[in-house]
Amino acid sequence: MRKKNKKTFILKRICFILLGCVFFLFYGPWDAFRNFWITSSMTTMHHQYLAKIFYPDAVIQKVLENNHMIEVEEESDPSFIKIATKKKSTITYHSEYEEQILKKDKGNDLYKVIEVSGKGYQGYLVAVYDPKRVHLATTAYLKEKGEYITDVAQREKAQVAINAGGFYDPDWNSNGALPHGTVIQNGKVVSDYVDANMGGGMVGFTYDGKLLLGKYSKEEALQVGYRDAVEFGPFLIVNGKTSIVKGNGGWGIAPRTAIGQREDGIVLFLVINGRLATSIGADMSDLVEIMKKYGAVNAANMDGGSSTELVIQNKIVNHPVASGIHGLRTMPTFWIVK
Repeated sequence: MRKKNKKTFILKRICFILLGCVFFLFYGPWDAFRNFWITSSMTTMHHQYLAKIFYPDAVIQKVLENNHMIEVEEESDPSFIKIATKKKSTITYHSEYEEQILKKDKGNDLYKVIEVSGKGYQGYLVAVYDPKRVHLATTAYLKEKGEYITDVAQREKAQVAINAGGFYDPDWNSNGALPHGTVIQNGKVVSDYVDANMGGGMVGFTYDGKLLLGKYSKEEALQVGYRDAVEFGPFLIVNGKTSIVKGNGGWGIAPRTAIGQREDGIVLFLVINGRLATSIGADMSDLVEIMKKYGAVNAANMDGGSSTELVIQNKIVNHPVASGIHGLRTMPTFWIVK
C-alpha cells in the first residue's frame, strides 16, 4: 500500500512539473516560444485554434504585429538576369560563398550541393548552373491525389527535385491533390484553385530560364511569359531588394524550402531541415540571409514544414518529417532539374 502511495505521489509530482513547464513556455517572460507558437498556428488556414485556445485575440494580434514581413512591392525585372553563354577563362571569387557556388564539382556541370548551417538549423543549397533545365513537374493525378517526390523524380528522370507550392490541406493529412492558387506548366494553366493567401504571388520561369516574381493574375502571368509557375510566397528578394522581416516574419520556425536565382542565371534550391534535435528549423530572416549571401537577386519561399523535401539522383538528401514512407508526403507540384 505504501509503495502504491509513493508511486502515485511521484506521478503527481511529475505531472505538476510538466504543467509548470508548459505554463512557463506559454505564459512566462520568454516570448520566443509564444511568438513561435502563435505565428506557426496563425499562418495555417485550419489550425488557428491552436493559438486561440491559449491566448486571447489581443495577445495574438500583438504578436502578429511584431512578427510579419513587408514584401518588396514590385515585380522582378528580367533584365537583372544575364545568363552566361560562354565559360570565363578566369573566375574571380568575391567571397567564400561565391567560390562555393562557382567552383564546380569535378565532372558535374549541372549542379552542386552545398551544406549550409546557422543558429538552430542545418540544410542544403543546390546550385543549378543551367536555368533552362529547371522545370515544374506535377502529380500525374492532379486534382485527384498527389504523388511522392521520389516517384515524380523517377518518372521525369530528374537529377534534382524539391517540393514547390502549397496545397489544400485542412487536416495536415490530405492527399496533396489541390495546389494553392494558379499552376502553370509548359505555358498552360493546369490548375487554378483559390484556397489561401500565402503572400508572394506568381513564382516561376520564363522560356529563356529567368525566374520571375510578381503579383499577377493567371491571364497576366501568361502574357508576361511564364513557362512554369506556382502561386506562393512570401517573396524574399526582388530585384536585389530584400523584404523587411519583423521578428520571425510571422511564419514561425520550421523546415523550409526556397527558390532563387543569381544575376548570372544560376538557380538556387534551398532546403532546411527542421523539427529535429540537430536542426529546429529556420524562419524567414534566415532564408533571406542565406539567399542574399549566395547572390540571389530574386528569391521566394516555397511550401515548408512537412512538405520540405530534396531528392538527388533518386535519393532523399534531407530529413523529411511527414508521416509517409521515408518521412515523405504526397504533394501536387515540384521543381525539378532535367
